[in-house]
Amino acid sequence: MSAAACSRVLAARLRNQRLARPIASSATEVVAWFGAVQAQEYGPARWGVGQRVKGLTDADVARAFDAGDILRTHAMRPTWHFVAPADIRWLQALTGPRVRAASASVLRANELDARVLSRSRAVIARALEGGTFLTRQEIRAALARARIIASTQRLAYIVMDAELEALICSGPVRGKQFTYALVDERAPRAAAKDRDDALGELARRYFQSHGPATVRDFVWWSGLTVREARLSIEIARLVKRADDGVEYWNATGARASGVEAASAHLLPIYDEYVNAYRDRGLLFTASPPADVLFMHYLIVDGRYAGTWKSSADGSAITTSTGARLSAAQKAALDQAARRYAAFQAG
Repeated sequence: MSAAACSRVLAARLRNQRLARPIASSATEVVAWFGAVQAQEYGPARWGVGQRVKGLTDADVARAFDAGDILRTHAMRPTWHFVAPADIRWLQALTGPRVRAASASVLRANELDARVLSRSRAVIARALEGGTFLTRQEIRAALARARIIASTQRLAYIVMDAELEALICSGPVRGKQFTYALVDERAPRAAAKDRDDALGELARRYFQSHGPATVRDFVWWSGLTVREARLSIEIARLVKRADDGVEYWNATGARASGVEAASAHLLPIYDEYVNAYRDRGLLFTASPPADVLFMHYLIVDGRYAGTWKSSADGSAITTSTGARLSAAQKAALDQAARRYAAFQAG
């Protein structure tokens, strides 16, 4: 792809990802805009949400999580994701069956058939009812009292089954431990959708927040089949545009200009800007490091420029980059570091 075409695509992504111009007013609004935000690493994921809202602090995002304004659950590929309370039911109903199908051999190996999983869900539901929040080990103890064996792997799949059924989701953090809660109590107004509506909605959310992107990108992110992905794009009535011979889809037909000069972003591990695409070649001017998906990313003018890490209190940023930055780019990086420090201090 030509440099001009690459710049156009990345400029649109920075804008749609709410990185170029943060305009959301809350963590909930950011998560709802995306449909789901990967949150495998809880602390860095808070920054991933927070930097997309002007003036938001780490404490603000943590309070939103504890209050249930954003939820964390296994979904789609599956891995941990933040989801908005209003979206948790239809998202799990749409993508959960494929996760279960992919897990079938592990479930059989652990003797977790439909009867055992149904019994386990009933035990978990009783243990959590009435606004009770339990850690994973406390759920394990409740299962043990019901004579359901919950070794480490069995417990992981029992809990994930309850998540995929939209029975449970995250509760507030207790000390350094995560808790679980009932979806009925944490998100009582979460609505269901028929399958076509859910397919169209998932495509609309993905492409409005990640576009321009390819069908292959959407399949990777959502866990849908190629056939389901194409159907969902059709239902959502998305806009197709070819750029330098590559077929992209977007929620609108607007054609972006190039990336604004001298922008810098300190993105956390698994951030949507990097991890939500199957094809990541646009980000790299050379072959990416083998472990690039497991690091914090330094993005300069829309492209990967290296990695970064912070001091424990977030007040000092150390970068590792092979790129030679201009004075304007260094100034943009300094501004990004100050914003991160303010986020951590708030």
